[in-house]
Amino acid sequence: MDTSEDLTESSLLVVVLDVGLSRATTLRNDPALAGQVLEAVIAFSNAHMMMRLKNLLALVACDTETTEWIYPESKADMSDLRQQDGQHELFNELERTVRRKIAQLLKRSAGSNSKGESMLSGALGRALCYVHRMQQEERQLNARVLVVTANGQSVSQYMNFMNVFFTAQKQNVLIDVCCLGPESSLLQQGCDITGGQYFRPPQPQGLLQYLLWVFLPEPLLRNKLALPPRVKVDYRAACFCHRELVDIGFVCSVCLSIVCKFSPICTTCHTLFKTPGTLPIKPKRKKAKLV
Repeated sequence: MDTSEDLTESSLLVVVLDVGLSRATTLRNDPALAGQVLEAVIAFSNAHMMMRLKNLLALVACDTETTEWIYPESKADMSDLRQQDGQHELFNELERTVRRKIAQLLKRSAGSNSKGESMLSGALGRALCYVHRMQQEERQLNARVLVVTANGQSVSQYMNFMNVFFTAQKQNVLIDVCCLGPESSLLQQGCDITGGQYFRPPQPQGLLQYLLWVFLPEPLLRNKLALPPRVKVDYRAACFCHRELVDIGFVCSVCLSIVCKFSPICTTCHTLFKTPGTLPIKPKRKKAKLV
């Protein structure tokens, strides 16, 4: 590997922070742990910025209702940033911006009664749009996305996730996932499709150590490190009728919709199918008699 060429390239890391807390997550029952997660994400972001002078960082947050761009913010929204306690101006700007905007997002989420799934697929879409824009401006730019979530399955957004994963694969963007809650087969599929790393920390209290160990190294260096083995990916698809993972189903030949039970009419594109029946029995041909 030519390290001199790698030093001239910029590395863009887009962190997608899922703050939409479901009933099954451990962060809802332990508010102090949620604060530790935010501290770990900020420290990990600072570590990425210190790895190389040309490294770039972006952060997107999402909850059950919306997605919001956290960092970098526009110049009109930037407040007067001054050095405090010997802290670098860039790190001070990052920490203050993330804390302020995450607090605003959580305050709005607390006032709503939404109990739906987190808008994680939308946040990933915004992250890929930002990556595409930066790749148009920077010729030599390695981009990757890190998802930090405590939610489990989002089966109702199956098609949205698949579109995001295959778009990231086409753009050569790796998607890493740090899952703090129940296992998510959809996110496992995304990591496997894009070549990223899926990891579920055994102890969420040590999140910063796991982030620095597993997700801080560049993708080109991961083959030289002793990282956790890849998990066995659950490639079951979600049916469009009940939004549940199925092992065996029926696929529409027109729109590729998946249903768990046969239907003569596709519920998505309303295509009419022929009802399967028994094949007609052909009559046996009589052998010609020799005279």
